[in-house]
Amino acid sequence: MNKKWCINIVILLLFIISVRAQGNRGSGNICLSDTAQKSCGACIATAAECAWCKSESFFKDGRLRCDRYENLAKLGVCQPDDIVYPDDNLQLTKNDRVQDGVNPEDAVQIQPQQVRLKIRPNKPIKFKLNFRQAENYPVDLYYVMDLSNSMEDDKDKLAELGNLIADSMSKITKNFRLGFGSFVDKVVMPYVSTVPRKLRVPCFTRAGTPCESPYSFKNQLSLDLDTSKFAVQVMAANVSGNLDAPEGGFDAIMQAVVCENQIGWRPISRRMLVFSTDAGFHYAGDGKSQIGWRPQSRRMLVFSTDAGFHYAGDGKLGGIVTPNDGNCHMDFRGVYTESSNYDYPSVSQIASKVGEKKVNIIFAVTKDQKPVYDKLSNMIEGSIAGELENDSSNIVDLIRENYETITSKVVMNTENAENITVKFYTRCFGTDMKETNECEGLKIGQNVTFEVEVTVTECPANKSKWQRAFDIYPVGLAEKLRLNLDLVCECECERPGQEEPNSPLCFFGNGTYECGKCTCNPGRYGKECECDASKVSDEESDKKCIKPNSTTPCSGRGECVCGICDCYPRTANSAQKFSGTFCECDNYSCDYYDGLICGGSERGTCDCGNCVCNPNFDGPACECDNRNISCIASDGTLCNGHGECVCGTCQCDKESQYRGKTCEECPTCTRRCNENKECVQCVAFKSGPKTQDECDRDCRNINVQSEVSKSDGVQICQFKDDDDCLFTFTYGFDSNDELQIKVQRTKVCPESVNVLAIVGGVVGGIVLVGLALLLIWKLLTVIHDRREFAKFENERQNAKWDTGENPIYKQATSTFKNPTYGGN
Repeated sequence: MNKKWCINIVILLLFIISVRAQGNRGSGNICLSDTAQKSCGACIATAAECAWCKSESFFKDGRLRCDRYENLAKLGVCQPDDIVYPDDNLQLTKNDRVQDGVNPEDAVQIQPQQVRLKIRPNKPIKFKLNFRQAENYPVDLYYVMDLSNSMEDDKDKLAELGNLIADSMSKITKNFRLGFGSFVDKVVMPYVSTVPRKLRVPCFTRAGTPCESPYSFKNQLSLDLDTSKFAVQVMAANVSGNLDAPEGGFDAIMQAVVCENQIGWRPISRRMLVFSTDAGFHYAGDGKSQIGWRPQSRRMLVFSTDAGFHYAGDGKLGGIVTPNDGNCHMDFRGVYTESSNYDYPSVSQIASKVGEKKVNIIFAVTKDQKPVYDKLSNMIEGSIAGELENDSSNIVDLIRENYETITSKVVMNTENAENITVKFYTRCFGTDMKETNECEGLKIGQNVTFEVEVTVTECPANKSKWQRAFDIYPVGLAEKLRLNLDLVCECECERPGQEEPNSPLCFFGNGTYECGKCTCNPGRYGKECECDASKVSDEESDKKCIKPNSTTPCSGRGECVCGICDCYPRTANSAQKFSGTFCECDNYSCDYYDGLICGGSERGTCDCGNCVCNPNFDGPACECDNRNISCIASDGTLCNGHGECVCGTCQCDKESQYRGKTCEECPTCTRRCNENKECVQCVAFKSGPKTQDECDRDCRNINVQSEVSKSDGVQICQFKDDDDCLFTFTYGFDSNDELQIKVQRTKVCPESVNVLAIVGGVVGGIVLVGLALLLIWKLLTVIHDRREFAKFENERQNAKWDTGENPIYKQATSTFKNPTYGGN
């Protein structure tokens, strides 16, 4: 091989590699989109697999800088040092192990607590998140009760059961605090009678004592470790009265949740509020002191009632139009002071504050109200509704059961995660990993591992937002995972100090060279800023590149540079390219024959979408071979004299029974049967003279099936195999005139004589005949005996005896008559 020949081979290989590396614009490679080619930052933000080549000479050969990383790396079209492919990174900045709460501040239920992510847009990053239900986790339970007159018996029962509530919860945690508050409604018409006498004494109890003056909400007992105070305060609280059926429970919930210092909530906790009432609620504040929540606790609020509720907008009935501000308005006595000035909270306000303050609400309501509160609990995160007996006698069981229901289920949620996709995967306590953010059946001390997948969908236009944070938290708990994100939205080579302003590479200094690409100065455009916008604007330039009756420059297949189309290469195949004034032509969209464009170079070539056929070939895809070589039969005739050769293929006469590639097959022709006999034996039955190697080499297109018929092919063939059994097969031809053989799976073998059956039959016959003879003899004997016995019986019954004499007695005297005197 001479030197010139070697050089030509090397040049050809380099050309093929360079073209293949460019990818295919129509193959679904998102990295080759026009948006991705704009800059290095746009490229790496397009998709996880995209990389940018910053090599100075890369674009001059028409290649695209942004492509899949493997295309740039494996094909050698860009040096490894010139490939920009930023990596993501995960750093656990706070990773305390989950542990039980010996002291309130010791409990840790979520791990890790802080993570820093360096993340590319559209490239998911995964990490593990552990959750463990801590033992002896502090619990703050605040009981909010409807003290309208209809709840009098419930109040008395609650006072009796106060200590039982404390005992029941002490079995769950050693650090339990209990508080109590009550509500009625807004002290304005038409909710409460404003007649002075009614304002002083709105009603009388069953015992005849006056009811307490009406009020909206009152904190009777801030959260306290001395749970014995609960029963005292409940008993001391008196019922009051109002006019309408729904109650002002929403005002009570809002104040109990937001007045953290007054209620005594501990700040890091799950909060539950028990809401008890016999009415509805009005919708519509943020106080942090009146209720008295304490730090480091699970916050629970039990809301007890037997009625519906007012909600936002109902305040208009009393002339109150100012929306609820969601703040705390509680005086030193624990009374809500702004009920007559602010409307009821809305459901969304309640839901927002409950989620913000991490409070779990148990709606303890009577049977007729439960459907309404079930719907309400679906709208409020971490809440649940339970059925309350008419006298609240089941309140202890209700609190315990619903507490266990809430705490046995962990639900992961996100906060401030706009434009961020977060997916959770877990096995819970099963074996299959599934996409879900919740896990049920959790017990104290059990670990649940979530696999978290974070994806940022795009880079914000505002660079100040390229660093941001969001939280992942278990619903109802203040513990959370803080994720600090550093978005990778630009390449190192694009940062200040890395670019080259007024670079000579950008047409005599008419642009800034960065990441191997020119960013043109104002008034210049083009790949290398070679176009002057003062002579021909970018818009006018594009018009010159638009084909008549079209709206897309360069037919969407190239770039308009100074009014001239620079066609993109068709990079998936080195023989494919765009061409023409408007890049309207190509050499790859012609018809295919036998898997090749225009049948391959032997038959023709593709020119601007049409096949140009070589001599002896014709048709839209050069599929017709005019030489008729493939139509010659074994006897040298064209189609065996029983057909016509069309495009190099025999079309057999329909009137004749001849078929096949050269019309040589017929129902009475046995040549094919004999030719394929040995292959059928070998493939279907592992018999015959052929070895396995010969079988694998010579036998093709043989299919074994349960049964064959004449309709399966041209002719049915039958032969005897080595075991003297008859096997059957048929042969035919598919649409491409390829021989197809179908073999019947079972052979027909002559029936063999079963000697054992014959001997058994003879012996059995003899035995059966002997048994039959014995039965006949026995039958005749029985018949004869029965006849003799019948005869004896008959004679015995016909015997006549003198009924007056004893047949065995003989008298002592005998009488005789003289025959001579017998007649006298």
